[in-house]
Amino acid sequence: MAKPPLSSSQKQAVAERASGCCEYCLCQARYSPDPFSIEHIIPRSKGGSDDLENLALACQGCNNRKYVQTKAYDPVTGRMISLYNPRQHQWQAHFVWSQDLTLMLGITPIGRATVDKLALNRDGVVNLRRVLAATGKHPP
Repeated sequence: MAKPPLSSSQKQAVAERASGCCEYCLCQARYSPDPFSIEHIIPRSKGGSDDLENLALACQGCNNRKYVQTKAYDPVTGRMISLYNPRQHQWQAHFVWSQDLTLMLGITPIGRATVDKLALNRDGVVNLRRVLAATGKHPP
């Protein structure tokens, strides 16, 4: 039996908690040409729930690349690593911005695996960061 869709109050709570930013690449929904969605950090297909602690706001690019994945390879060590979980991990512990604020750099295996798997520095995102940084609107 199919699970019911998320309620509008759940969706609103997730978006507010994320301050309107993708919880992976930190793109801001108000400047994105693509819609954002509510993503299951641990997918339903892997036993994930609809509890707020398992939901994240994600841009379409990150959501599509993550899909049902919860792990990926760290490009430095080659080991399979858990992806960044915005409910369990602190962004600053796994990522930093490049000097020009356009690239998200993974500084731990979790950060590197997430940057690689979700392509957090894809061209469109980097271009948007460049424009927003120049106007003082990035990082969020």
